[in-house]
Amino acid sequence: MSTDAPTFSPLYRQIKGSIMQSLQSGEWRPGEAIPSEIELAVRYKVSQGTVRKAIDELAAENYLLRRQGKGTFVATHDEARAQFRFLRLKPDVGVQEYPAGRLLDCKRARASAEVARLLRLKAGDGVVVILRVLSFAELPTVFEQIYLPGQRFRELSAAMLNDYKGSMYKLFETEFGTRMIRAEEKIRAVGADATAAQLLGVPQRTPLLCVERVAFSYGEEPVEFRRGYYRTDKHYYSNELG
Repeated sequence: MSTDAPTFSPLYRQIKGSIMQSLQSGEWRPGEAIPSEIELAVRYKVSQGTVRKAIDELAAENYLLRRQGKGTFVATHDEARAQFRFLRLKPDVGVQEYPAGRLLDCKRARASAEVARLLRLKAGDGVVVILRVLSFAELPTVFEQIYLPGQRFRELSAAMLNDYKGSMYKLFETEFGTRMIRAEEKIRAVGADATAAQLLGVPQRTPLLCVERVAFSYGEEPVEFRRGYYRTDKHYYSNELG
């Protein structure tokens, strides 16, 4: 017989989980308003204060967005505050700006063992591979290799990426119903290989920052593996702790 003590979850956390299930199922889409706190309190048969506490946490975690006098909305990658959430480079001098992207390739391939493990696929499963360079003030600064599950992004093409005017994550959200919720990153220093050196305009073996990121959607589903090589002679990688 198990002697483990039963787990206890505060009521507001249970309501938070119920709201998350609705987000994950698509009941409320990105950019849409969710029901009011009073309506949710009636729906879940709890107090308005309990609902408010659940929504406060979801807003703090960037799932929801409160708008004064308008209500609470499902967060979207189209918002100004989301533009730099996953791009942590800041300039040494001047105001942070959104980079210009240059697509190098968008192709289908078979997942390597590493990519399959990170995206929870089987080795050899289809993936979409995107190669691009990000430039700040016309200076090539980041060379990215992006891997996406082939089945989920089977309609993605170079033409679609070139024609879309918003961010890549906004494209994933609007066209493929995939919202990046959070990411895990590994960062290490590397020397520029021949390809990165040519694309970023630096000598080979120049120190670069290699950032490997796995992005997750609802339900902790990994939906992107991205490896970026960053020049840091005019920018630095910024993160907030706590």
